[in-house]
Amino acid sequence: MATFLRILVWLGLLMFVLGIILGGIVLLVIGLLLVIIAVAIASSPHGVLRSEQVVDMWAALIEKANGKANEVIDSLIGFLKESKAPSLQVVKKSIAPSWMKGVAGKNRDFLVITDKQSYRLEPYKIFANARDYGENLDIAWYLTYRPTFGQVILSLFLGKSGLIPKGVGDLDIFDEQDLRAYATNAHMCMEKAVVKMMTAAGQDPKTIDWKSKGFLGVS
Repeated sequence: MATFLRILVWLGLLMFVLGIILGGIVLLVIGLLLVIIAVAIASSPHGVLRSEQVVDMWAALIEKANGKANEVIDSLIGFLKESKAPSLQVVKKSIAPSWMKGVAGKNRDFLVITDKQSYRLEPYKIFANARDYGENLDIAWYLTYRPTFGQVILSLFLGKSGLIPKGVGDLDIFDEQDLRAYATNAHMCMEKAVVKMMTAAGQDPKTIDWKSKGFLGVS
């Protein structure tokens, strides 16, 4: 798919340039459309969280804890600030599993955590949320690989240049260490938030399996 999209981009650029040189408006428009289509396919739609983007995750269902979602998320934000982890960006967003479901209004609120200290880590975003599930509380975080719009364009033009990591396999040992520290820190903050809520409710946090399931396997 990546090779096809790069061919589409370069073909579109060629037609665009020929349209300018030859004065052909049709060539120019078609070339521009090909580039736009390639970039649109390659980039992840804003506010969409696809399962294939997830490289690590953790989840738990806390019994008899409904109504505590905001408490957990507010505590998570507080613990993230207290951690003083460098260059963290933390924002709340409404997320859908696909563009069509987003249009249909099937969204859920997530806390989106991004490590901004390196452009090579920017594609790795953590989505954390808490929601009522009957009388219980469903809590989860997902570490995803989501390239920025600029990185999508660069990768289409440059291909496998080493400038833009295509996934965890393209990270060098320092990048992987930074990624592990960033994800582990977020996980620790989530654990503190859950433990705080459960302790206040008289529940035992030791009943929770804290190990994540995926590439990092943090705990």
